Amino acid sequence: MTNLQVQLTTQLLQTKSLPVSPAWLNNFLSTISAAQRNTPIPALTQTALFRLLTSDFRESLTSRSTTIFPIDVFDANIQERRLAGPIPVQVLDIEDIGTSAWSQIEAIERIERGEAIRGREIVRTVNIGDVDQDGHAAANASGSNGPYRLMLQDAKGTRAIGIEMKSIPGIAIGKIAIGAKLLLRSVTVARGMVLLTPESVTVLGGKIEAMDQAWRAGRKERLLQQITEAGN
Repeated sequence: MTNLQVQLTTQLLQTKSLPVSPAWLNNFLSTISAAQRNTPIPALTQTALFRLLTSDFRESLTSRSTTIFPIDVFDANIQERRLAGPIPVQVLDIEDIGTSAWSQIEAIERIERGEAIRGREIVRTVNIGDVDQDGHAAANASGSNGPYRLMLQDAKGTRAIGIEMKSIPGIAIGKIAIGAKLLLRSVTVARGMVLLTPESVTVLGGKIEAMDQAWRAGRKERLLQQITEAGN
């Protein structure tokens, strides 16, 4: 690797615990101008980090044994184990398990009508920040505090279910996007579930645009499907 590649790799690993893939880094550097390459390393690192947070970690990070889930992370027969990490993951799905599906559908429909709740009063609003650029209602208009269940995926593609044990700032429907990146440290896995706490989770942010739009567009339908399945 060139000296610039080594510096960027080191910076991203030391400051964000992200083991960037050499192939991804080469591609990133090929897309920036010569002038940008001459900017200070901290500034160039921030540009690379922004791109990483909108990438698919399966393509942008390397898979080291210490930075990915165990292959049997979802094994419910294992009572409890602790993963030291840090393990970078991306969010594939988020579900509010503290609020009924009906309440969530009603919240979505209020957004679609341009309404918000203030106390017990429904008020009209022009922009309540809960509709994406395509007009899809997906935010946490009900004001729920969770807890939330997340589908997480590591750099190798292994998936695991994460359960929020305590409220984590930045994790809520409408606050975190699909494809957003988290960093897990000293996290407990019990009966195949990753137990998420503020102490074990760092929210890095970001999103994968296409996945996020598809999730938002299909959320109401998924909630209706849950109700239908529960009634059968």
